[in-house]
Amino acid sequence: MKKYVIVTGGVLSGIGKGIFSASLARLMKEHGVDVNVLKIDPYLNVDAGTMNPNQHGEVFVTEDGYEADLDLGHYERFLGRDMTRQNNMTAGQVYLRVIEKERQGRYLGNTVQIVPHLTEEIKDRIRTLEAELLVVEIGGTVGDIEGEVFLEAVRELQMEEGKENFLFAHVTYVPYLRTTNEFKTKPTQQSVQLLRRIGITPDMVIVRSEFPLDVPSMNKVALFSGVPRDFVINLPDTKNVYEVPEILRDMGLHEKIAFKLNVELKKSTFNWSYPKAFKPYRIALVGKYLGTDDAYKSIIESIFLTGIEKPTVVDSQMLEEMNDEEVKKMLDEYDALIIPGGFGRRGVEGKIKAIKYARENKKPILGICLGMQLMVIEFARNVFGYKEANSTEFDPNTPYPVVDLMEEQKRILKLGGTMRLGAQKVKIFPKTKLYEVYGGVEEVSERHRHRYEANEEAFPELFKKPGEEGYKLVVSAKSDFIEAVELEDHPFFVGVQFHPEYKSKVGAPHPIFVYLRKILEGSQ
Repeated sequence: MKKYVIVTGGVLSGIGKGIFSASLARLMKEHGVDVNVLKIDPYLNVDAGTMNPNQHGEVFVTEDGYEADLDLGHYERFLGRDMTRQNNMTAGQVYLRVIEKERQGRYLGNTVQIVPHLTEEIKDRIRTLEAELLVVEIGGTVGDIEGEVFLEAVRELQMEEGKENFLFAHVTYVPYLRTTNEFKTKPTQQSVQLLRRIGITPDMVIVRSEFPLDVPSMNKVALFSGVPRDFVINLPDTKNVYEVPEILRDMGLHEKIAFKLNVELKKSTFNWSYPKAFKPYRIALVGKYLGTDDAYKSIIESIFLTGIEKPTVVDSQMLEEMNDEEVKKMLDEYDALIIPGGFGRRGVEGKIKAIKYARENKKPILGICLGMQLMVIEFARNVFGYKEANSTEFDPNTPYPVVDLMEEQKRILKLGGTMRLGAQKVKIFPKTKLYEVYGGVEEVSERHRHRYEANEEAFPELFKKPGEEGYKLVVSAKSDFIEAVELEDHPFFVGVQFHPEYKSKVGAPHPIFVYLRKILEGSQ
């Protein structure tokens, strides 16, 4: 019989349900349990693909080309395995499926309702995931109107599958009031009461806090939540989230869950390797999404997993207002630059200035997706003299469209889920830096998320052919189009059309970030 851990949230969103769920899943996996995970997002978007990173964080792309919530990135990094579209469910998907069935006459004339039709669809989706233990994280907080149907569905599922097969873990936040020097547990108490009104009684309360709670506060949470004291767990802030699985292990969380769900654990050496000491290299992430650190989550974590301090996000729009001397003065403070992906023309000229600075001053730079395309634009403008060179995404009438819409994209009208998405095979050319990055491997699989490509067919003069002399961009990887460019007389000037950050795992960051660290170590 499948076992379930249902993770709900209270008081605040964004307090670490995803990290807790991923850490719990990894902990149980390390003890021989076959674990799978499901993230439920109550928003009405069908997927995260069209959502603004400033509002919701980055869009994470899976191997099978699904555009997901960033928590799937946490799951992949912590579990060390690839997720698919089956590991994410949104309210938009569920409502769309129910409406499609109604139009097909699948409900045989019944009045279609939230209960039972929507809840049945949700339960069916949950049941399709195979595992000995399924960790289900429900996004948002208890009390959100859009999340009520999912809580009702898992309440029904518990009744149908048996209470003995379910553990409800409620993640809340206890604030500390500095004016009175005390923790306040009342919001957590009220959050649990809301959950009970829905018909769900938590078996475990995970208390997030700025720093460790005192014993009286923990006892109060246990008393008013009706949860045994040893099932109330405090997880204070930590500078390194990859410590959390070890913290949970030391608390014996795996044993508590195994006892409650009657799951057999195997002895484990807990093979969990993550950086504990960090090189103080300063990396500038030149981007425009400044509303939240989550906007570039996978890139930041990929750098962190190589043992380098997390990069600083530099406002590309601010660079637009600077002259070359001011840009140089600002970026001289950094050891390397990363130009990430993105959409729209806002901040693009600032990124191009950063690329020009890195090319002329031999500063290590990595361009990702749009970043690679802007490398081509900068080179065309400032080396070949095509001053109006651009992408047709930003200037449809440019006389030098060195980056253009992919041919198959020109026939597509809808935006959602229609880009070139997911894993694609990429050929790596010998005698290039990228060939060194991959350790001499000539074909790799990398994830993509783009509509535009470097226009090699119209502007072949920008790109160096084998054996050709001159200062041109070297094409170091291709599929049906250019996948990577680099410069020969530069310590590290590499742009890739794909997204290497999506494939980083704990203990195995993507090799391009590992190589960047080696470049930085060699330059010191």
